[in-house]
Amino acid sequence: MTFPPSYAQILARIEQIEPKKYAASRNFIDGAVTYLSPYISRGVISTKQVYDAVIAKGFEPNQIEKFIQELAWRDYWQQIWIAKGDAIDEDLIKPQPNAERKGIATSLNQAETGINAIDQRVKTLYQTGYMHNHIRMYVASIACNMANCHWQLPAKWMYYHLFDGDWASNALSWQWVCGANSHKLYYANQENINKYCHTSQSDTFLDIPYERFNDLPIPLVIQQTEQLNLSTPLPQTDIPKIVKDKPTLIYNFYNLDPQWYNDIDANRVLLLEPSVFQKYPVSEKVLNFCIELAKTNLPSIQVYVAEFTELEKLAGEIIYKEHPLNKYKGKQEPRTWLTAVTGYYPSFFAFYKKARKELIPK
Repeated sequence: MTFPPSYAQILARIEQIEPKKYAASRNFIDGAVTYLSPYISRGVISTKQVYDAVIAKGFEPNQIEKFIQELAWRDYWQQIWIAKGDAIDEDLIKPQPNAERKGIATSLNQAETGINAIDQRVKTLYQTGYMHNHIRMYVASIACNMANCHWQLPAKWMYYHLFDGDWASNALSWQWVCGANSHKLYYANQENINKYCHTSQSDTFLDIPYERFNDLPIPLVIQQTEQLNLSTPLPQTDIPKIVKDKPTLIYNFYNLDPQWYNDIDANRVLLLEPSVFQKYPVSEKVLNFCIELAKTNLPSIQVYVAEFTELEKLAGEIIYKEHPLNKYKGKQEPRTWLTAVTGYYPSFFAFYKKARKELIPK
C-alpha cells in the first residue's frame, strides 16, 4: 500500500470507502480498510470530513455503525490526551501486569520471531510506514504479554515507523492490550493469526490453546531484549520570510489541513520543534512523508525547524489549531471533531454512548 500526498488523491480515496465491506472484513489482513489513517493523523483530513462524505453517499448511519465507531475511537484517544496530558506516557489506569523487563524483544525488532505473518508485516512497516491494526495488536501482545516488556519502548518503536503515528492512539492502544488501560490482557494464538492473515503456520510458540497463556514462560525466541536509540534526523532550514502585517498560520506534525484558511493571504509555516521530536521521535521516512504532504498541498508553506519561541520573534498575529503538544501563544482554534463530546471518559463505550446521539440520530 502506498500513500499518495496530493489532496485530490486523498479525496478520491475517501470516495472509494465501502463501509459495509469494512465492517465485515476489517480484521482480515486484506480487508476493506480505508488506508486513510495517515491523512487523519497528520491532520490533512478529519474524522468528521470522512463521516460526512460517507453519509453524503446515502449510507444510513445505523447500517454502518462499526465504521462510524472506528472513527469515534480516534477522537476518543485524542480526548484522553487532551484531558490527561503527559499522564498517557505512563500506565494510565493501573501498573502493567508482568512488566518485568524494559526494552523490546530483539527478534521482534528484527522481524525474526518465526511467526511468518508478524515478521512479514514488521518488514512491511519498515518499508511502507503502515501496519494493519490487527497486526499491531498481535505485535503488542507478543512484546508485552509474552515477552513481559513494559509497553513504553515497544510503543515508541511502532510510533517511530508509522505514517499514521498518533501518540494518543498508539500509547493508549498498547496500554489496552497489556492491561495498563484495560481490565484484561489481550492474547492471540496461531490459529487466530492464521485465520485473519490467511496463513497455515503451525508449531510456533503461539500454536497453543488460550488457557496456556496464563502461565506460559517467556518463549526462547523472544527472551533476548534490546534498547533502541530512536531519534529524528531533522533537516537544516532557513529562517522563514515573514510579512508581519499578515497572519502567520502554524502547521505542524499533527496539522497539515490544506483547507484551513485557504482563502486568505497569510504566512504559512510548517513548524518542526526539536523538543517535540526529542520526546516523540519519528523516523526519517515518516518525517519526509509529513513534509511531502505539506509541500504538495500547501505550495507556499515554509518549513522551519525551531522552537515556537523563535518563530514568535518573527511573526505578528499567530493562529494555530489546538493539540496537546502545542505550547504556542496566539489565537488557538479548535480542530474539527466528529462530535461535540469532549472530556475524559474511562471507557470508549461511555464516550460513544453520548457521541452516538449525534452520529446515529433516531
